[in-house]
Amino acid sequence: MIEGSPLRADAQRNRARILDAAEAIFAEFGTRASTEEVARRAGVAIGTVFRHFPTKDDLLAAIMKRLLAQLVEEAGKRDLFTFFTHLVAQAAAKKTVVDLLAGSGVDIRLPDAVGHLEEAVGRLLEQARAAGAVADSVRLPETMALLTSLCQGALHGGWDQQLQARTLTVVFAGLKRD
Repeated sequence: MIEGSPLRADAQRNRARILDAAEAIFAEFGTRASTEEVARRAGVAIGTVFRHFPTKDDLLAAIMKRLLAQLVEEAGKRDLFTFFTHLVAQAAAKKTVVDLLAGSGVDIRLPDAVGHLEEAVGRLLEQARAAGAVADSVRLPETMALLTSLCQGALHGGWDQQLQARTLTVVFAGLKRD
């Protein structure tokens, strides 16, 4: 196959459609989600799903990797505070997929993806410090711990928009320069 050929582009489109459909189906049906339904909604044959993702766990891992890549891209378009807000909202929205992945026992080995996200947050933190929006004493490990904690809060129920807003207000006040 020639790189960039129509077949290759078609395979990439199929993969993206499968991931989109799977994310929606897992969110809707949880562990009851079927790969047959993923194929139907993606408009592809079940064999196409299995060619890209041999198991349901492979599909879940691919969704998480794609989500992390999207977050890194989003970090480049936002400031630290809007990224925090966006990331917490994403955690709440993706709760079902994250729960399924955690319960599956899948070892998705995401150090590269997580490392890229940490680098992106580090750039946002440096920009915020340079702009005087964040105290100079705030470092990346504390910032990542806060993000992780906020996302965990969003994942574990009882997290509505009002609680999210109040919690982010407290965290942002703590990050800001006196």
